[in-house]
Amino acid sequence: MRDPLGIDVISDVVCPWCFVGKRRLEQAIALSDVPVTVRWRPFQLDSTIPPEGKSRRDYLEQKFGSLERVGAMHENITKLGAEVGIPFAFDKIEVSPNTLDAHRLIRWAADAKVQEAIVEALFRAYFIDGRNIGDREVLADIAGSAGMDRKSVAERLASDDDRAEVQADIVGAQRIGVTGVPTFIIENRYGLVGAQPPEELARAFAQVAAEATDEGRALAG
Repeated sequence: MRDPLGIDVISDVVCPWCFVGKRRLEQAIALSDVPVTVRWRPFQLDSTIPPEGKSRRDYLEQKFGSLERVGAMHENITKLGAEVGIPFAFDKIEVSPNTLDAHRLIRWAADAKVQEAIVEALFRAYFIDGRNIGDREVLADIAGSAGMDRKSVAERLASDDDRAEVQADIVGAQRIGVTGVPTFIIENRYGLVGAQPPEELARAFAQVAAEATDEGRALAG
């Protein structure tokens, strides 16, 4: 039995493509016979958003130039989301949040062995329920629903715990050339950028696993 491949997914929880990428990753894992371990790594599409967030409507209009353009983009991603079972509800989103605290929660969730559940809950809260995932009370509620200690998480969010570490991880991702998300890094040696088709991800798993097997044989020989 081979050791699981390590897959680092660099993403932001306000990135709709990252939500689609998560679903496609799940499909790839189901297609593949290669065992994997998934780790979620932080990235911020816009770290300049203030802690209280910004009006989603104003933010998108300023960023993309017009609400008509935004509407066309949302229509496209909604269709893609439907193909992987995501009922995007962009009309429910009122706030564009700063996601640094959400990434702190994801970091802590790894220690609690509920990282996947927290990432899923954050995506669903934002893109399906329209909740403000920059709000620390919302984040504490999400943590509690996933089995984490809500009170402890709320206290940590109110502190600077792991703020610098998460920011350093984001800088580290940028330093290795990550400019778009999702980015999938397999065994620290093979990178794929974007919400790749499941078949492409599964092929990458097989390729890296085969290379690791060949290297192991060469060392043994």
